[in-house]
Amino acid sequence: MDTTIYPLVYIIVVTWDGKNDTLECLRSLQKISYPRSKVVVVDNASVDGTVEAVRMEFPGVEILRNETNLRYAGGNNRGISFALDQGAGVVLLLNNDTIVDPGFLSVLVQTLMSDAKNGIIGPKILYYSDPQRIWYAGGKIDWWQGWVSHIGIREVDHAQHDTITTTGYVTGCCMLVKRDVIERCGMLDESYFLYGEDVDWCLRASREGYRIIFQPQARVWHKVSASSGHLSLFKNINKLKSQLRFLARYARWYHWMTIPLGICWNLLKSIISVV
Repeated sequence: MDTTIYPLVYIIVVTWDGKNDTLECLRSLQKISYPRSKVVVVDNASVDGTVEAVRMEFPGVEILRNETNLRYAGGNNRGISFALDQGAGVVLLLNNDTIVDPGFLSVLVQTLMSDAKNGIIGPKILYYSDPQRIWYAGGKIDWWQGWVSHIGIREVDHAQHDTITTTGYVTGCCMLVKRDVIERCGMLDESYFLYGEDVDWCLRASREGYRIIFQPQARVWHKVSASSGHLSLFKNINKLKSQLRFLARYARWYHWMTIPLGICWNLLKSIISVV
């Protein structure tokens, strides 16, 4: 088997007290068509029996158990380190509250490996509860408003976002990353408490000359609320903190002339949606 066409992919699934979601995700991963992949579950100190349930139903899945909750970045970084040590050529970060199309990984790998400049790639992501409604069809960084957002979110999928394209960022819900990107750019930044790690990682890769790609022919379904599609107040506050950290690092001085107004406007819209 040509390893340049079919590099070894390690699929990293981080979980924290998400037993049922994790099991459903792993069941969908059992059906994928890609011929060279391994699954690693990184457990962030769950107390709901996740580890025991995974061991019982999926004895071939590697489990890395953390003594404390390392959150998204810390949990994934442990999985990434393990994957690289095991010889992974490509690493897939996948939320545990997703299910995947059987062909999604083959499509992502084929596109990612088609050009040396391609560094990170993500699929079209739809709502689990409303399978024809889009959650992610690319990512946009609006420097003038100081806001990052998903393209196509809450739109009914009529193939209006079905063109493979470069994008501002790939969501950490499902992102496929080449080994050399990690070796050159480092891993996820654990200083982000919640949100922002994926955008930061993509921007670092982009500034090193790698392309960030949206591949709509690959599909994943995510368990988020399609009825509102918005974040809770707690998550909005943490998203704001992460975006301010991100902007402090990367925004130009002249963007700050409009960033405060843009953040206030976008945050107000998000808060109104959950009250």
